Amino acid sequence: MPIYQMNRVRLSYSRMFTVTDKLVSYSEAIYQATEQAMENDPNVFVYGLGVDDSKGMYGTTKDLHLKFGKDRCFDTPISEDSMTGFGIGAALAGMRPIHVHQRMDFLLLCMNQLINLASKMSYVSAGEYKLPLVIRAIIGRSWGQGAQHSQSFHSFFMHVPGIKVVAPSTPYDAKGALMSAINDNNPTIFLEHRMLYQNVGQVPSEAYTVDFNKARILSEGKDVTIVAISHMVVESLRARDLLIQKGIKAEVIDPVSLSPLDIDTIHNSVLKTKKIVVVDTSWITAGTGSEIIASLSEKNSGSSPFKYKRMGYEESPCPTTKSLENLFYPDSVSIAKTCYNLCVGKNNWEPDYVEPKELKEFRGPF
Repeated sequence: MPIYQMNRVRLSYSRMFTVTDKLVSYSEAIYQATEQAMENDPNVFVYGLGVDDSKGMYGTTKDLHLKFGKDRCFDTPISEDSMTGFGIGAALAGMRPIHVHQRMDFLLLCMNQLINLASKMSYVSAGEYKLPLVIRAIIGRSWGQGAQHSQSFHSFFMHVPGIKVVAPSTPYDAKGALMSAINDNNPTIFLEHRMLYQNVGQVPSEAYTVDFNKARILSEGKDVTIVAISHMVVESLRARDLLIQKGIKAEVIDPVSLSPLDIDTIHNSVLKTKKIVVVDTSWITAGTGSEIIASLSEKNSGSSPFKYKRMGYEESPCPTTKSLENLFYPDSVSIAKTCYNLCVGKNNWEPDYVEPKELKEFRGPF
């Protein structure tokens, strides 16, 4: 059995399953983590635009306001900066807030609160004050949202000490990473790609955590390493299947956590394959791929050289139409072609493209 299995949007994390494991969606996994954390700790609460509406943020907060009351799950005004300050104050007072943002773009309105206050509170107080604040930030493609509603700024926050950044791609890691973030005494940016919400996988019913310091090797290979961020994990696993047709075996790695970043697991893979493609769900300039390649170069000093390539958004704002979006984002075919070129040295292969189920069924940002 492979380390990781994918059949379109069904994802199974291979481990020793128990009788309490159930096949649930990514959104349901986030809901479970939130609900269990709120049940176990009365200091945990959820707030943000639309968290108490009928759809409950893609199902991740559905009816929590009915179960726990409007004091622990409530809608907010369109005032991101002040609402972040509210969360910082609540965290300093001993609460464990989860602030939900429908789109990561508008975290830009909170940068002073997050960068100058939240990230440095423990440092400037010599560890006296803790700040257990979780920022859930929804990212990703979805035709119709356009230039100001489709951006991902995880590399901005990776740059800042004191903030953790996680981007789980599987339901198993989504539940475990959110529970870890809620329990952590540092502010955490928790990225959720909207194309992941309907993906399903095996998830334990009980509460559990995952280690932010350990990346996942999802598929073992010997020819090229693919490090993929968020939804690009799904596209990279599809690319892996395409590459098998050409006799190329790709090792696919999901970092899960971007800060802290488990560079050792990635480095060990590159020592074997001598080639790496980093596929990000953002622009490549000064991005996550740049950090990974630079860190590998430093660790690899004196060792045999390796080939590398970064992939991500095209160098333009995100287009609105679906046809242009298809050109803007990496997909399984472009990833497979990039890996093939890195391995073979030519790019004359045109694999067949099949539109992914999650894109075919998507009907707009809500």
